[in-house]
Amino acid sequence: MSTPFAEQVALAMEEMRSELAKAEALQQELNELTASATTKDRSVTVKVGPQGQVVSITFHTEAYRSMAPAELGKQLTDLLNQARATVGEQVAQRIGAFDDLGETLRLSMTGGTELDEILAPLYAMRPGQEQADRQRRSGRQEEFDG
Repeated sequence: MSTPFAEQVALAMEEMRSELAKAEALQQELNELTASATTKDRSVTVKVGPQGQVVSITFHTEAYRSMAPAELGKQLTDLLNQARATVGEQVAQRIGAFDDLGETLRLSMTGGTELDEILAPLYAMRPGQEQADRQRRSGRQEEFDG
């Protein structure tokens, strides 16, 4: 027979396991993420990885041979920046799904969520908890000396 507290802790742990599995799947997806950019005339395509690293540069024609070095350099730089911006947007979009989790974890660390209520009986059993509660209510923080 389990207690309501034990059931709440078990539910919280299951939720954390679920979030961890999602994070691991996201990490795998991000590791495989790429973005490409191609010139308007379709003569050059660049491909970058999730951290903006160059994966490939493909010249589809020989038009680059007649380009001035500065022109080719600018074209490659522009394409790489465009591809990096695209992959950055993709990464941000995927990571954005975890925005609420970060807020929940932050609140649980500072108090103010249902997790805080669930763990209240354990907090109360800590040695020196009464003094910590008084300091928190008074808005003061004890200095760390060690």
